[in-house]
Amino acid sequence: MFDRVLSFFRDLPAGMTGAGTLHADDPRVAATALLYHVMNADGVRQDAEWERLKDVLSQAYGASGTELDALVTAGEKAEREAIDLYAFTSVLMRRLDEPARVEFIRLMWEIVYADGEVHELEDNIIWRVAELLGVARHDRIAMRRQVAGAKTGDASDEQV
Repeated sequence: MFDRVLSFFRDLPAGMTGAGTLHADDPRVAATALLYHVMNADGVRQDAEWERLKDVLSQAYGASGTELDALVTAGEKAEREAIDLYAFTSVLMRRLDEPARVEFIRLMWEIVYADGEVHELEDNIIWRVAELLGVARHDRIAMRRQVAGAKTGDASDEQV
């Protein structure tokens, strides 16, 4: 499952050479900003969510140290400056095919479930992002069930 998520990131343009090349219209920054946004939706940044975010970005790009810090900083800055989610989802819509967009929704659920809890604001953000990315309702729910099942052993807490 995680391999498919990593392939999503690998399909995005590579060649990060430092913070100077990272802009909000870079799909890596757009993806990081959305992940950062959902991570902070409940107003509490759990260490497990933060570590999961950094782990995913590190594995996806082979980034570590200053490169990883630059990507996270660029995503955080872009998220703080954004007035809506469309700025980021439109970048991903231009660059990703449908299966990659579904995988991105799975990745968002991975970040949300990292702390073992789903806040209604996190759920709502993923719903909105999925809508903006053209991800069908059944795919969004299937991704949630898969991630929840992997974390808890079953997905019986599913809300629609």
